[in-house]
Amino acid sequence: MSYNTKNLRNVVLLGHSGCGKTTFAETMLFESKSTSRRGSIEERNTVSDYTNIESERGNSIFATLMNAKWKDSKINIIDTPGLDDFGGEVISALKVTDTAVIILNARSGVEVGTELVWEYVEKYKTPSIFVINQVDNEKADFDTTLEQAKARFGNKVLPVQYPLNQGEGFNTIVDALRMTLYVFPVDGGKPEKKEIPESELNRAQEMHNQLVEAAAENDEALMEKFFEEGSLNEEELAEGLRLAITKQEIYPVFCCSSTRNMGSGRIMGFINDICPSPADRSEVEMADGTIMNINSTGPTCLFVYKTMSEPRVGNVSYFKVCQGTVRSGDELVNTDNRSTERISQIFSSNGKNRNSEESLCAGDLGVTVKLKETKTNETLSTKGSEMKVAPMVFPESRIRVAVNPPSKNDMEKLMKALNQIAAEDPTLIIEQSKALKQTLLHGQGQLHLDITKYRIEKVNDILMEFERPKIPYRETITKKANGSYRHKKQSGGSGQFGEVHMRIEPYFEGMPDPSDMTVRKKEEETLPWGGKLVYYWCIVGGSIDAKYSNAIKKGILQKMEEGPLTGSNCQNLRVCIYDGKMHPVDSNDMAFMIASSMVFKENFESAGPQLLEPIYSMEILCSDEVMGDIMGDLQTRRAIIQGMGSEGHYQKISVKVPLAELYQYSSTLRSISQGRAKFTRRFSEYMPVLPDIQKKLISSYQTQAQEA
Repeated sequence: MSYNTKNLRNVVLLGHSGCGKTTFAETMLFESKSTSRRGSIEERNTVSDYTNIESERGNSIFATLMNAKWKDSKINIIDTPGLDDFGGEVISALKVTDTAVIILNARSGVEVGTELVWEYVEKYKTPSIFVINQVDNEKADFDTTLEQAKARFGNKVLPVQYPLNQGEGFNTIVDALRMTLYVFPVDGGKPEKKEIPESELNRAQEMHNQLVEAAAENDEALMEKFFEEGSLNEEELAEGLRLAITKQEIYPVFCCSSTRNMGSGRIMGFINDICPSPADRSEVEMADGTIMNINSTGPTCLFVYKTMSEPRVGNVSYFKVCQGTVRSGDELVNTDNRSTERISQIFSSNGKNRNSEESLCAGDLGVTVKLKETKTNETLSTKGSEMKVAPMVFPESRIRVAVNPPSKNDMEKLMKALNQIAAEDPTLIIEQSKALKQTLLHGQGQLHLDITKYRIEKVNDILMEFERPKIPYRETITKKANGSYRHKKQSGGSGQFGEVHMRIEPYFEGMPDPSDMTVRKKEEETLPWGGKLVYYWCIVGGSIDAKYSNAIKKGILQKMEEGPLTGSNCQNLRVCIYDGKMHPVDSNDMAFMIASSMVFKENFESAGPQLLEPIYSMEILCSDEVMGDIMGDLQTRRAIIQGMGSEGHYQKISVKVPLAELYQYSSTLRSISQGRAKFTRRFSEYMPVLPDIQKKLISSYQTQAQEA
């Protein structure tokens, strides 16, 4: 059944791991009669968390699409992981939904996982409601959790409800929006509606007035009526609240016990009646910076926000219809790579269960299979429409490991499996490092990489081990050096002969040409690994024919790929070829390549060689209580503190740290802070290695070279 855009609601469930998102989703599906019984995490039979790895671990790793029918509407629900290592799943869900339902644990309050996802909510400007769950827990504290939410997320957080008797005996909710008391049966489900007790009327009325004022503030006509009559009718209140939520002017707060099915039906009713439809948030940002309005009449445009590979099915693509109506059999063009894809089947999804659909209209979320050339973050549109939705931007990696290669026979299978996982998960980056001679995995945290390893071993039956990655050092020089080298080889017939006289010196941007040489030709090479080689041909009088210039430069570049100190790439050098000798018969390109390579090596070692190491800029956000421990750990990592300050309720530490000191930092920080800290990192610059460390690195390299 196809729903029109106004009758769609797209919601994403967010919150710290263990707050009850998956159980809340089960209750939503049960309340809407989408399922006949509520699954549980303990019994491993939930609609969400249906993969083997999620069932085994007992928590969400992938975002799961579900849907529930409520009155005349379809509510698409995406359940997301609460662990920061899987933030990519949260980003993709927020990209295509219109309301964030943020679940808080009444026992634990606002936890770090919720604080972390809030940044993404703000980035996507997603309207939000809060649900304080587990109010039936013996240690539940609704009021403290509400105050923490206000402190963290601002005074726009306004309660709609509160539990009258939280704790183990919980069964009653005061609803200040409808000014009604809900009393639930022992087994949960549909409550009995009663009048609010007199003892609670003042509190409920005060909450009600705050909601009415917030609703009136977003519409002049409503504000005028509110001032004249002091209240709004139910229809006016609903419209005002819809505007306020859509504009992120308020964040309503509800309460429930998802495990006992108390309160979720009222929340679903609010989502259906008040929360924005795709039509209310109709603007889609396009890649060229323009805005496209969501409507069902224009050319078809689908945005693929997630892909997965399933056994016996192949590629499964999850999409949002951003414009038009998609129908089975449609042929659409991938505006990223110009390939044509046929949408053979369309499904609505409830976890692993899918129902075939003839069509889906603008704003809806759906699934299709066996797209050949389309990946996550790509757009499919009607031929000739040239529409491309702005792609999602994922966070940079925070951890890297090297993959210890298995047997040669398994390496090809391993790379195929890794590339398949990377196609599903854009936050997992695979790098084949030629310089380090290692295959590197870059991810969001240790758990992220461990889950990847688990999937490789369990699903693909390939043994994969992690090891410490090498550091991409660079080599350069600090002073000028001159030298020459003669390569001479005789073996019966024609031999090899080439003599090269070379000067090398450090290079910096804006450096003037050498004044003591006659420059015949200047070439500036931007090196693939960064930095430059500036090459001067200064031969006067024809001692070396100019035709050998390219061979000489090639010999230098070959040596720069594997520098003399540690075999690392060399950078930022200036080389002048100013003299030499050749032989009319025995000189050839190979002879001059060897000669230039050898004289470069000898000169390099005489020119104050310096090893450089990559330095990363990091920003660490943490609570006051753990700041001292984090600073102490940074001091052991040769860190240079750039500044300290505050950002919201976090303390912020800006620091520069050598990459060599960041191995497993993600796990260390989580341990030190009990998960209440986060960090971002990005490459900053190359800096000289300390002399004692340089000496050790060179010695280690020479020892390994002798043993090889």
